[in-house]
Amino acid sequence: MDFEELNATIISCQKCPRLVEYRELVGRTKKRAYQDCEYWGKPVPAFGDIHGRLLAVGLAPGAHGSNRTGRMFTGDASGVFLFASLHKAGFASQSASTHRDDGLMLNDMLISAVCRCVPPGNKPGRTEKTNCIPYLAQEIEFMPNLQGLIALGRIAFENILAIHRTRGVEIPRFNFKHGEFYKLGEGLPWLLASYHPSQQNTLTGRLTVGMFDQVWQLAALLLK
Repeated sequence: MDFEELNATIISCQKCPRLVEYRELVGRTKKRAYQDCEYWGKPVPAFGDIHGRLLAVGLAPGAHGSNRTGRMFTGDASGVFLFASLHKAGFASQSASTHRDDGLMLNDMLISAVCRCVPPGNKPGRTEKTNCIPYLAQEIEFMPNLQGLIALGRIAFENILAIHRTRGVEIPRFNFKHGEFYKLGEGLPWLLASYHPSQQNTLTGRLTVGMFDQVWQLAALLLK
């Protein structure tokens, strides 16, 4: 299996009945502002450069963001916050992203997620995360030039560590802390932790533009 075949497998995935039902329901009912839009309503594959040196990992598609547009972090407030910082750090070709054909290109990085279907309440179940995490594990394997991982939120952080521990890597108990740098081991990518750019964090001031910019600027400096 190559990267394109993996994406096709992800898009056609039906493993989690609750998520299949919910993502399709959201796509049928739609948000009032997007009544004229055709929703993607399927699992969302990774976006960016599989040959890049950086992999950013979020939680799951937003109901009216990625679940609508079909591209990671595209079409909602989290994406607005994310792509503005990526553009400033040189990882994105433009500072805004509205739909998957808007011309935005990622430079030297891939964006993925722990779960590929929008979950009710933004809370995937344990079995749903277990069903989906092999896709992320395969993407990590498929990135020949991978040097660094960015965990956008605690769940992404914990699952990145779990993937490596499952492979037999002895990783100490790391505590999630925004802006913290972690070494996973010799020959393995490093890990940076960040709060997720959800409105729950950005509107409350828990995650500011300056705090987020610093994460991506540090990532750019760490790449060799």
